[in-house]
Amino acid sequence: MTSLRSRLSWLAVYAVAMAYVESAVVVYLRAIYYPDGFAFPLVLIEPGMSAIEIGREAATLVVLLGVAAVMTTDRWERFLFVALSFGIWDIFYYVWLWVFLGWPPSLFTWDILFLVPVPWIAPVLAPVIVSVGLIVGSLLLLRAKQHGARLAFPVWLWGLAVAGGCLVLLSFTLDFGIVLLQRDLPPFRWWLFAAGIACGAAALGLGLSRVLST
Repeated sequence: MTSLRSRLSWLAVYAVAMAYVESAVVVYLRAIYYPDGFAFPLVLIEPGMSAIEIGREAATLVVLLGVAAVMTTDRWERFLFVALSFGIWDIFYYVWLWVFLGWPPSLFTWDILFLVPVPWIAPVLAPVIVSVGLIVGSLLLLRAKQHGARLAFPVWLWGLAVAGGCLVLLSFTLDFGIVLLQRDLPPFRWWLFAAGIACGAAALGLGLSRVLST
């Protein structure tokens, strides 16, 4: 089987290329719906086009999962490959948008992140932080596994990680109704986001300490 380093290199190439495709689609959408530049309040897309866009986003997740599934038969590697490719894809999505449009002008610029099952909104810095965490965490766990560590974690540690993810998602979605009503955005709930990141970082740190000590 191809070495882990080679597989990770190709996975990174794929994620960067996929980010190009995703950002190109957004360039086209913004040219249609935001000819004067993307900004909030959002322009509501007609139901038919909105359904297609939601389907496109769901299809992107399926593609990320499918690529990881064919790269390995190991369940842990599949999980970590998905996390790694998602993190690289998300960061380079913004890199390509900046190359194409000079957007975002700042990491604190608001963006609509996702539409499934409701709109996710946040300053660009927030998803970038999540993506950096996914990349670092997946690489550290893959390295530990490659050196013979057994990746097995207790239920309470999984609970801490899931709780962190839920808090981050809440910070992105609690104000989705404001988007649909086309109102001005409230301040981002950085405290809630930070609590979620802290839980996730703690779960990663505790998990690594456990696998490296066994």
